[in-house]
Amino acid sequence: MSTFEGGITSTPDPIDTETLLRRVIEVVGNAKTMPLSSSVLITKDEVLELLEDAVERLPDELRQARWMLKEREECLEKVKREGDEILDAARVRAERMVQRTEIVREAQQTAQRTVDEAREEARRLRHEAEDYCDQKLAAFEIVLERTTKTVQAGREKLRATPLPPSQTGELSFPGEGGIVDDVDDEAFFDQDNV
Repeated sequence: MSTFEGGITSTPDPIDTETLLRRVIEVVGNAKTMPLSSSVLITKDEVLELLEDAVERLPDELRQARWMLKEREECLEKVKREGDEILDAARVRAERMVQRTEIVREAQQTAQRTVDEAREEARRLRHEAEDYCDQKLAAFEIVLERTTKTVQAGREKLRATPLPPSQTGELSFPGEGGIVDDVDDEAFFDQDNV
């Protein structure tokens, strides 16, 4: 333990470098001026001892400061890595969402196309069925018209030709007994000849 001028003692107590440097400033600031001069009188040994203590403590504080700086840089690096990972995860998720949106959009377009094609096919089949039915009905109408004309012609002949009474008192019909045999063969409709 050493005693300096002004009652300041240097002890191996844990005094930081800043305190030691402030003591040096105090010693220099409180130094007495030399008579007839602007120079001050300081005790060389006192100042040197304070500066040596400060220098000895300086490496520890520098080491602590470096360690804190390194720790801060590592923390910043870790935060940056975590931020990059979060951004990458967000990018991947956004891409998946875009892909899902695209898949949904494509599925909707495919479904709409399928529905449109099915409606078009149903419309076409309905028209074909209607055309087929119309053709069959037109052919049936022709057959009915011919049948109606044949029936009318046959009735006209029956009205025009009175039947002679038979000798037995019974009525005779065409084709029976040959009484009325002059019916025109063309007046009867034969469906096989159509």
